[in-house]
Amino acid sequence: MYIHPLADVKSKNIGKNTKIWQFCIVFENAVIGENCNICAHVLIENDVVIGDNVTVKSGVQLWDGICIEDNVFIGPNVTFTNDLYPRSKKYPEKFLQTVVKKGASIGANATILPGIIIGENAMIAAGSIVTKDVPSDTLYKTNITVETRSLI
Repeated sequence: MYIHPLADVKSKNIGKNTKIWQFCIVFENAVIGENCNICAHVLIENDVVIGDNVTVKSGVQLWDGICIEDNVFIGPNVTFTNDLYPRSKKYPEKFLQTVVKKGASIGANATILPGIIIGENAMIAAGSIVTKDVPSDTLYKTNITVETRSLI
């Protein structure tokens, strides 16, 4: 296991050969499996479980209630949420559970709403907004059409 000296890692539940890079914050009760790569600027809260062989790229926050199974790729700046109706200082009794199943990949800047299950080997395209469960072995993408107009 390697923990960069500029990371703040409180958890003792980290598997062998896992690397945690600079400016990461890992809460005390988080669980991270073996052979993972947690890139710079990642936050992992207490009620988070990460399996083996997982890559979490920079700029990702894994909030309470998120479970990442084995062999998952999470691209840079993927946004997970755990509360559909957030309010300052008003928390739900329990956060919704989000599960990313084995072998799934999530592209850069995708947004994953809470309570979602992303199936095994599913591929979430970069920039997608995931609002419902994604079946195993499927490609999920949201298309946004941009229309160019003259401003004159």
